[in-house]
Amino acid sequence: MKASPGKRVAIIQSFYIPWKGYFDIINSVDEFILLDDVQYQRRSWINRNIIKTKQGLRWLTISVKVKGRYQQHIRETEADNSDWKSRHWETIKRNYSKAACFKQHEERFADLYLNCTETHISRINYRFISAVCDILGIKTNISSSADFDLVDGKNERLIHLCRQAGAEVYLSGPAAKDYIDEELFKAAGIELQYMDYSGYPEYKQLYPPFVHEVSIIDLIFNQGIDARLYMKSFQPQSIS
Repeated sequence: MKASPGKRVAIIQSFYIPWKGYFDIINSVDEFILLDDVQYQRRSWINRNIIKTKQGLRWLTISVKVKGRYQQHIRETEADNSDWKSRHWETIKRNYSKAACFKQHEERFADLYLNCTETHISRINYRFISAVCDILGIKTNISSSADFDLVDGKNERLIHLCRQAGAEVYLSGPAAKDYIDEELFKAAGIELQYMDYSGYPEYKQLYPPFVHEVSIIDLIFNQGIDARLYMKSFQPQSIS
């Protein structure tokens, strides 16, 4: 919910089929910048995410080329092979085919997976992120850090991106409180806000017990067009 005056911006690395909170941040701002000009981190959300199965939680991971490329940026990182597309889709079908709304979204996701021609992880992630935004009715402009000038320094880079994007408000995930220098944002004239992830309602989910921290596809396949009822950005009081 875009309640505050002035342009609101969020800046986060691209993740593979991320959880609902990621899309709540996208829906809460006017421009969402994918920060892919930073170093790729192994065992992160960049190239993997979690789904629910009869056997419990399961990782869906896109193997990437890392040998001799330990300093590569996210946008430079390539998938190690193309078989992840069919493997992931078959795993998803096997575990969500009985979900209430799987059939209505099956064709869309089959196309997203099986007809994906992207080879770099940032482009793969963008393909899925933009498609999910379309499904959810999220109209936020999504851009890439590659479209902007970049400077060194974690806080300095975020502030410089905000200035170039014309941001008056910067919306961050709560985990960033560990490194964000609020005084630097204040000195730059940018209001700092944090997303509130508490109090998400549960929905009818396959394979109990209920788990919030799974890919957004779990919510879509289980709730379909009602997915937005279980997301905070479509309700008031989503920002702290």
